[in-house]
Amino acid sequence: MTSAKRVSDVGTLAGRRIVLGVTGGIAAYKAVEIASRLKKKGADVRVIMTRAAVSFVTPLTFREITGHPVTTTMWGEPHHHVEHIALAEFAELFLIAPATANFIAKAAAGIADDMLTTSILATRAALYIAPAMNTGMWENPVTQENVQRLTERGVQIIPPAVGQLACGTTGAGRLPEPEEIVAIVERHFSHEQSLAGRRILITAAGTEEALDPVRYLGNRSTGRMGFAVAAEAARRGAEVVLIAGPTPLVTPAGVRRVNVRSARDMYAAVLAEYDAVDAAIKAAAVADYRPAEIADHKIKKSDGELTLTLTRNPDILYELGQKKRHQVLVGFAAETQNVEEYARGKLAKKNLDFIVANNVAEKDAGFGVLTNHVQIFYADGRAEDHPLMPKSELAGVILDRLEELLKSSTKPALLAGKGDHA
Repeated sequence: MTSAKRVSDVGTLAGRRIVLGVTGGIAAYKAVEIASRLKKKGADVRVIMTRAAVSFVTPLTFREITGHPVTTTMWGEPHHHVEHIALAEFAELFLIAPATANFIAKAAAGIADDMLTTSILATRAALYIAPAMNTGMWENPVTQENVQRLTERGVQIIPPAVGQLACGTTGAGRLPEPEEIVAIVERHFSHEQSLAGRRILITAAGTEEALDPVRYLGNRSTGRMGFAVAAEAARRGAEVVLIAGPTPLVTPAGVRRVNVRSARDMYAAVLAEYDAVDAAIKAAAVADYRPAEIADHKIKKSDGELTLTLTRNPDILYELGQKKRHQVLVGFAAETQNVEEYARGKLAKKNLDFIVANNVAEKDAGFGVLTNHVQIFYADGRAEDHPLMPKSELAGVILDRLEELLKSSTKPALLAGKGDHA
């Protein structure tokens, strides 16, 4: 059985060009097995080591495994012409494992002071980072802010595992096992261009409903979930239009972004795109109500109470469900109680194909965080529970489910010529 498994694994990464970056943490020894597993699966692996990494593992080890010289400095004898550019252009994927807190901070700030940081700044390849460090360093707000900044730029963070650390403590910070990291790399390439020819509409972030020229009604949505889905859909080859409420998030590569502010703005933008898409994923947190009147000037404070009269906003998702013809329609339900009951009700009422529901009151699963724990409910009655995971990983799960439905749908909008843009 073991031999059969080895044979089936051979070639799953055949010809894929991967640059493995190794930084100076105790988990650097695991990078040796990562390189070996990538090589056995057929990948063409090149290794860049930081100066500190060389103190943990010798370059010779990686050279013998990969069959290529190992780059350790910007100033030695080059293996390529303008080496950091050559490696940046060579790579289809950069994998940094392990990634120290120092490396993550430099990458987030765009610092390029060695071969590894210079190369990742120059590359257009997918970037996967696997942090490994002491729990206190990982949980430090500075590290979490740096991770967040990288995630918002489309970098894939492979979360550290929980367990016994080299420093003797137990907690989050362990580098995941090499087979887990390599499996993530395999999944990356298995979905390459799987949505080519598909046009997908995604909404993200919250909306703002003006009270006066200064104030507005809003919510805590950051847009991270919707932006993660947009980034992953574009990576899979889809033509993506992202309709986003106010958010500082950076537009993912290859995505066409339409900025809106209010629910009515989003309603108009979504309907303008809907007929021409194969699927719509409504991840935005749209305000259900708006002030009946908007004051021309700032509302001044008075001694008495202030009463606001609110009126209903258009229900965008319901409208899309009524207009649905060939599209796959996906909704989100952010709840604080009775999650399944409310999600299933929304699924049926709004004529959705499936809905992604979560309890935003759960720790690390609501607005403003990098992770989520969701349940997915389908129109045919099926249900799935997905454990807490990074939103970037959850985006892949959502798109996997979308692809399953699209495979049985009609000809892609882009190929059928529906609604082609002038």
